[in-house]
Amino acid sequence: MPEGDTVYQAARRLDRALAGQVVTRTDVRVPAYATVDLAGQPVHSVASRGKHLLMRIGDLVVHSHLKMEGEWRVHRPGERWRRPAHQARIIVETPTAVAVGFDLGALDVFPAEEEADRMAYLGPDLLGPDWDATEAIRRIAASPETPIAVALGDQRNLAGLGNVYVNELCFLRGILPTGAAGEVELAPLVDLASRVITANRDRIARTTTGNDRRGERLWVYSRGGDPCRRCGTRIEYDRLGRNDVELRFTWWCPNCQR
Repeated sequence: MPEGDTVYQAARRLDRALAGQVVTRTDVRVPAYATVDLAGQPVHSVASRGKHLLMRIGDLVVHSHLKMEGEWRVHRPGERWRRPAHQARIIVETPTAVAVGFDLGALDVFPAEEEADRMAYLGPDLLGPDWDATEAIRRIAASPETPIAVALGDQRNLAGLGNVYVNELCFLRGILPTGAAGEVELAPLVDLASRVITANRDRIARTTTGNDRRGERLWVYSRGGDPCRRCGTRIEYDRLGRNDVELRFTWWCPNCQR
């Protein structure tokens, strides 16, 4: 599940492979940007901003969002791709690497001077240099009637949390995901969010239980009907969102989360 830590890792891999090099070829397989040619341009950096990936090349930014199925992979020149070519949305080549974005949920290219404005709607980035817990708390508190699970997943409040972290954080704090944000002690919740995602940013497999065994890494996420790892009560689930279009499955333990 691509969340802030997944995108952070992808950006770091791409930055190591591409930064400081000159692009030799690009192939953008999105009609709106099919004529974009970055050959001859230097790769300045690749960074994440919440769930967004920003590849800064020359005076342009290649912006992508993985959403559910997207992935960036780095290959050596001439190396066979490990995913079908028809899934490729963009190819960026340098003398030593071929970066391919597969099944990206969103892809666009814009002038570098527009980056700040385009990303301005996002809240503080949990894994970024601008992380500001006080500002994240202020934004969440501004909508006190919003269910806390919805508020945590709203990228305008704080950038980087997806449905896995939202559900796990509510469990770890003993909070019902449907509870109103205004009734939740926000400071320790936001602090925990920062600590948990930071602890996972360098891990291959995300865990919130502290157990790295397959099938035992998470407390409640996607475990509807299973016994709670802490008390044995059956995990319940439902769908929750800002509106019918944004409904997401939500899991909780009715005993541990009150």
